Amino acid sequence: MENKKTISGTTQLTCLLGSPVAHSISPAMHNEAFTQLGLDCRYMAFDVNETTLPAVVDAFRYMNVLGFNLTMPNKNKMCELCDELTPAARIGGAVNTVVNRDGRLIGYTTDGIGFMDACRDAGFSILGQKMTLLGAGGAASAILVQAALDGVREISVFSRHSRFWDRAASMVDQLNAETACKVTLYDYEDPAVLKREIADSAILVNGTSVGMAPDTDACVITDASLLRPGLMVYDIIYNPLETKLLKMAKAASCLCANGLYMLLYQGAAAFRIWTGQDMPVDLIKEKYF
Repeated sequence: MENKKTISGTTQLTCLLGSPVAHSISPAMHNEAFTQLGLDCRYMAFDVNETTLPAVVDAFRYMNVLGFNLTMPNKNKMCELCDELTPAARIGGAVNTVVNRDGRLIGYTTDGIGFMDACRDAGFSILGQKMTLLGAGGAASAILVQAALDGVREISVFSRHSRFWDRAASMVDQLNAETACKVTLYDYEDPAVLKREIADSAILVNGTSVGMAPDTDACVITDASLLRPGLMVYDIIYNPLETKLLKMAKAASCLCANGLYMLLYQGAAAFRIWTGQDMPVDLIKEKYF
């Protein structure tokens, strides 16, 4: 295997655009994968917000940049700047991965793919099953759309009447029209309905930031009786690695997983889109996760 450590006149650029981005593990993860596979590519992180994004993207188009990732606050804005969107990106209204095909920018969302792959990694078999999803923000929306497209039978989405409600309602309508999945949006403030929907679900997913550090005493589920042995509980949070929800779920003999590998697998999906090759995820896991 050729180990290319130098940057040449043919090195292709990939990167992350967001604000802030200095904390991101993506550069280490992708550059390690490029090195392992002997690919003449490099990955960098640039602090770019919604105001500066259009100019940067326009420059990337003509610089023939191979592709790039988007993180907050740029995922929704990027939809307007792409020439083409995948069904998941279109329905979810967010793009986190772009590939440049001869100046034509194609927008993907790999967050949901990362979730589905992470579920498989954890041994969760959810295709053909029912899911209860808590939250309707960016990450939850990506999970909702990909799960419906991939073949989850039924999804009950719980959200508060916040700024995400109308967007969530629109996504639910589109998914019911365009997929075989039955999707229903419920008000999170109704505990009886929440209890009923979790009771006949195979998996409960926390798609919110409730319980994330530093507010680790918070929990999106306040009644432990809603959890039962054998229920799959997935929390997209990975800081801390074991949230209060996962501690409760473990005590109730649920099957548990956190969001760490969702981060890994969404990056692996982007890597595949750009290069056509599989990221060496086992090595990346061992070294960075």
